[in-house]
Amino acid sequence: MNTGRLIAAGLLAGLVLNMGEAALHGAVFADSTATAMKALGRDIVGSGSDTAQLVAITFVQGLLGMLLYAAVQPRWKPGAGTAARIGLVLWVLSAVYSAVYLSAGLAGLLPLDITGTPVAYELILYRLAFVAGSLVYKER
Repeated sequence: MNTGRLIAAGLLAGLVLNMGEAALHGAVFADSTATAMKALGRDIVGSGSDTAQLVAITFVQGLLGMLLYAAVQPRWKPGAGTAARIGLVLWVLSAVYSAVYLSAGLAGLLPLDITGTPVAYELILYRLAFVAGSLVYKER
């Protein structure tokens, strides 16, 4: 395993994920999220530490996804196809799980457009992030 390239690839994947999530939640769903939170009597404004935690965990997702890619690519062939499959795995473990948890565990609390619709967007985002990372990761 090429540790230096693994870290660079993971950080790139995390950066792509963070940029995509910022666009999704900071722009596309900003108004509908604010409306839903207002209906719940909550203020949408988070702290800087909230944002830092989200950014950090998303970089960890990028690193873990690229670690998984590095682990499986000797068995599967290296490249975009394998990276896209890794993106699919991370998407299920993150986006799909979160949507199901919010919809089932907190049923009716948030509208479906906020909990479910981003899942389709993130299917593309997660695959794109790990394909980008795969362009950086190369074995020794």
